Amino acid sequence: MENLPNIEPFRSRFSELENLLSLPETFKDNLIATELSKEHRRLKGILEIFDKIINCEDHYQQSLALVDDPEMGQAAKEEVESLEREISGLKDNLMLSMLPPDPEAGKNTIVEIRAGAGGDEASLFAGDLFRMYSRYAEHKGWMVECLSQSNSETGGFKEVVFIIKGEDAWSKMKFESGVHRVQRIPVTEAGGRIHTSTSTVAVLPEAKDVEIMIDPSDLEISICRASGPGGQGVNTTDSAVQIQHIPSGISVYCADERSQLKNKNKAMTVLRSRLMQKKQEEENRKYAQNRKSQVGTGDRSERIRTYNFPQSRITDHRVNYTSHALQETMMGEIDHIIDFLESEDLKEKIRDIHINE
Repeated sequence: MENLPNIEPFRSRFSELENLLSLPETFKDNLIATELSKEHRRLKGILEIFDKIINCEDHYQQSLALVDDPEMGQAAKEEVESLEREISGLKDNLMLSMLPPDPEAGKNTIVEIRAGAGGDEASLFAGDLFRMYSRYAEHKGWMVECLSQSNSETGGFKEVVFIIKGEDAWSKMKFESGVHRVQRIPVTEAGGRIHTSTSTVAVLPEAKDVEIMIDPSDLEISICRASGPGGQGVNTTDSAVQIQHIPSGISVYCADERSQLKNKNKAMTVLRSRLMQKKQEEENRKYAQNRKSQVGTGDRSERIRTYNFPQSRITDHRVNYTSHALQETMMGEIDHIIDFLESEDLKEKIRDIHINE
C-alpha cells in the first residue's frame, strides 16, 4: 500500500487543543472558545480516519498472508480486494480532510458587477449577470440585497453591488471573480453583426467589524442628493452617501435607500469588504509567485468565461469546461459550472499535498 502523509503535526495540535479546552479561562472569550472547538472537531475527524486506515491496513496484511492458503485463499483474496477499495476511499477522504479550511467559509458574500468594454451592450450584459446570480441565489434559498446600483439608459447597469446572504454563498460564489465576456448580436445592432462585450465581476466575503478596524479619522464622508432617471423612484432628500477611505484611496457610494443612515451602513459594509480583499490580495501575491492556481486567483482582470449566444455555448477558460446549456445558465442554473470548478480546485489542492510530502 502507498505511504501515508505525516500525521504527527495534527496529533500534536490535537493534544494542545485538548489541554486548552480543559482550561476554564479558555471559555472566558466565546469567540476563541468556538474557534478552538471547531478546530478540535476537525482534527478529531482527521485522526479517526487515519486510525481507521491503519486498522484496515493491518487487516489487509493479515488477509494478504492467507491468499495462498488452500482452504482460506479464496475468501482472503476477496477480503484483500474489498480492503483495497476501502483503504483507497479512506485515503481520499483523509487528503480532503487535511486541506486547510477556508477561513471565509460560511460568510455572506458581496458581489460587484461593472460594465466593461462594449458600451450599451456591456451594461445590458451586466444586468444579465445580475439576474443570473439573483436567480441562482433564489434556487439556493439565499437572500439578495442590493447595496448600490448605477443604471444605464438602455436598462442595464453601469455598476451594481449586492450582498448574498446564505451559509454556503461564499463557497459557491468565490470562483466567479474576473472578466466575463459575451458574444451576441446586440438589440441595437441593425446589421445583425455579432459584438463582443465584457463585464467585470468581483466577489468579496463580507468583513466584520472585528476583522477590519477602521479609524473614523481616516474617513471622508460626503452627503448629497441621489441622482436618478426621474419619476417616483428618484431620491428627493439628501440621503446618498459617499465614503472615501483616505489611506487606501478606496471610495464607496451608496444611494439605494431613502435613509441616509441605511446608505451609510451599506457603504461601510462594502468598504470593510474591499479593505479586507485588498489586505488578502497583498498577502496572496507572495503565495502566487510560487503557485499559479489553475482555477484562478480571483483577479478581476483575468478573463474567466465566455458566453457565446449564436452557438449557445458557455466556456470557462480556466478549466477548459464547455457546455451548451447557455439559456439554462442565464436563468440561474449555474451549478454545473460551479461544481466542476470546485472539483478541479480540490484536485489541485490534493496534488499540492502530494508534491509537498
